[in-house]
Amino acid sequence: SPHRFCLHPGLSEDLVGTHPPGAHSLVAVSVGYFLEDFVDMLCNQKLHQSWELLFHHSVVIVCFGIAVLLHQYIGFALVALLVEINSIFLHLRQILLMANLVHTTCYRLNSVINLGTYVVFRITTLAWMTRWLFLNRENVPPATYAVGTVGMAIMTPMNIILFYRLLRSDFFK
Repeated sequence: SPHRFCLHPGLSEDLVGTHPPGAHSLVAVSVGYFLEDFVDMLCNQKLHQSWELLFHHSVVIVCFGIAVLLHQYIGFALVALLVEINSIFLHLRQILLMANLVHTTCYRLNSVINLGTYVVFRITTLAWMTRWLFLNRENVPPATYAVGTVGMAIMTPMNIILFYRLLRSDFFK
């Protein structure tokens, strides 16, 4: 979270070996959440409805799992968790849709906040992570660099497509 960078300034210089107390646990709990959500979707949703999220969760589980097991790249995973701030508004959007509250001020307000947090916490964070990976390619082992690059190459287009869908659905009906 953003306050971690203020409380632990070393994190901004070293996202590989440095992490504040509790950060490893936070990333480990996040792996557990993504695993639980993955299994829940497999059991309770049709594959054609959830394949994108299942794919997303697979990538996150692999990348975060490596960070947790190696006790490295925890700082990088913390940055990646900033993306989840937007998930609050994405999930609220789903709840409002299921409750048939699309034509309400609450839905409209959430749509605006959702797109704003999407740009700030998803698009910007993913762009920053891609840039960091590129600038630090000499300091990152080839296998880890490959996993990171593949992860970013999957997540970035997925998030751009989802942004387009949200924009089309909520603003250009």
